[in-house]
Amino acid sequence: MKASEQKPRLGVLALMLEGYEPLFPGITARQTAYVREVLTSLDGVAEFTFPRPAVNRADIEEIVARYNADGLDGILILLLSYSQGQYLVRAMQRNSLPLALALVQPDETVGDDFEELELTVNQGIHGSQDNANCLLRAGIPCVFFAGSRTNGELAAFVSDFGAAARTARAMQSMKIGVVGRLPGMGDVITDDMAVFRKLGPEFVSDSVGTLQSFCAAVTPEEVAARVEYERGVFNVDPKMPPERHAEAVRMYLGFKRYLEANGYAGYTAHFEEFGADGRFTQLPLLAASSLMADGYGYAAEGDATAAMWMAAMIALCGEADFSEMYMMDLPREAILMCHAGEGNWAMCRSDRKPFLMDRVFNEGGLSNPPTPIFCPEPGPVGVMSLAHLGGDRFRLVYARGEVLDKCDLRRCDMPYLFFRPASGVRRCVTSWLEAGGTHHEIIVPGDFEARIRLLCRLTGIEFVSV
Repeated sequence: MKASEQKPRLGVLALMLEGYEPLFPGITARQTAYVREVLTSLDGVAEFTFPRPAVNRADIEEIVARYNADGLDGILILLLSYSQGQYLVRAMQRNSLPLALALVQPDETVGDDFEELELTVNQGIHGSQDNANCLLRAGIPCVFFAGSRTNGELAAFVSDFGAAARTARAMQSMKIGVVGRLPGMGDVITDDMAVFRKLGPEFVSDSVGTLQSFCAAVTPEEVAARVEYERGVFNVDPKMPPERHAEAVRMYLGFKRYLEANGYAGYTAHFEEFGADGRFTQLPLLAASSLMADGYGYAAEGDATAAMWMAAMIALCGEADFSEMYMMDLPREAILMCHAGEGNWAMCRSDRKPFLMDRVFNEGGLSNPPTPIFCPEPGPVGVMSLAHLGGDRFRLVYARGEVLDKCDLRRCDMPYLFFRPASGVRRCVTSWLEAGGTHHEIIVPGDFEARIRLLCRLTGIEFVSV
C-alpha cells in the first residue's frame, strides 16, 4: 500500500473550560458525545484517538504527551466551548506532532429559542481565536479550518491535514542519494544543513562507483525477467538491439537495489558522472523513468531539493513526475514541458502504451539510451518548484493548470506534455521568474493544492501561487 493510501493516525485534543460543568451539569458528557459524533462522520478519513476532553492545563499536557509517546501522525484540536489559549502553550512547546485546529459547532445556525447552554456549547469561535493567537505568538505552526462539519468540508480538510501531517513526519527520516552535481547550475544549489534542519530530509553524497557495484551484482536471469515484463508494458522499438535494452534494465535493477539498501526515498544523479566513469555504456534514462514509476523521487543534474520534493509529493498525493519548462507556446497559452529523456511512464495516458525508443542521444559520449516516450493523461495538474532563498527560507512556487490533449509531436524524442497554466502563460512565467522558481519542476496530477498548502504551512515553507 502506498503511503498516500494509508490512513493517518490522529489524536483529538478536544478543549473546554472545566468551570462550565458546575454551571451546566452534564455539559462535559454532552460535548464528549458531540466529539464522538464528529469522529463517526469522519470514519474512513483517519484513525482517531480520543480519550476524553481536556478541561484544564494538566489535561492538555498529559494528553499531548501521550499522543507524542504513541507516535501518532498529528493532532486535531477541537474547541468544545471557550478554552484558555495560554494553557495550550507549554504542551505544544514539548510537542513534535503536526497540528490542526478545526472550528466546527454542534449547531450551524442560531436558534431563536437558544438559551445560555446552547450558546456556550457553540462558542468555540473565540476559544479558537485565543488558542490560535497564542500558538502564533509562540512560533508554533498550525493549520486551521472553519466551516461545516456536515457537508463534507471538514472531512476534506481532515483528509488533507492527515496526509500532510503524515508526509511532514515522513520527511523527518527521509534520505535522498546524491551522485554528482552539474557545476554552475545555480538555482539548484542549496544548503544541505538548512534542508535537514528546517524540512527534515538528509542528502547523502555517494559515488558513481557505488551505483556501478550494485549494477554489477544483477544477474542475467533477473535482467531477462524484467525485459520480458517491459515488453508487455512498452511498445519496444523494433530497432532496439536486445543487449541495449538488457543493459538499461540492468542499470534499473542495480539502481533500485541501491535505493532499497540505503533506505532512500529518491535520488539525483549528474549524467556526466556516467561517461566519466568509463564503465557505463549508456545513460540511465530508463532506470530513472522506471524508478519514478515505482514511486521514488528523482531529479537530474544533482538537484537533490527537487528529488526530495518529488518524494514528498509522492507520499502526499500518490504520484508525481519530474520535468522542466522547455518553451512557451503562446497561441496555445501553454508551456511545452520535457527533460533529457526521463519521465514517470506510469502516468502515460490510458489510450496508448509508452514507446521505448532506441534513441540517438550522445550526451556523455555514450551509446543510445533506451528512452520511454509518452504523454500523460490530459486533465488538471499542479506544476511546482521548491526554491531555497537562503538561511532557513524556502519557497514553493506553484502553478495550477491543465495538461492539454495534445500528443502528436512527430520528432520529440523525450516524454513531454503541454501545460496550460490557469493564470495564463505570460502571467505564470513572469510571476515564476519574479518568485525565483527554479528550472526543474515537479508535476502532480489532479487538484491537490489545498493539501500541498497545508504541508507547506506545517513545514514553514512559503507558498506562492503564480
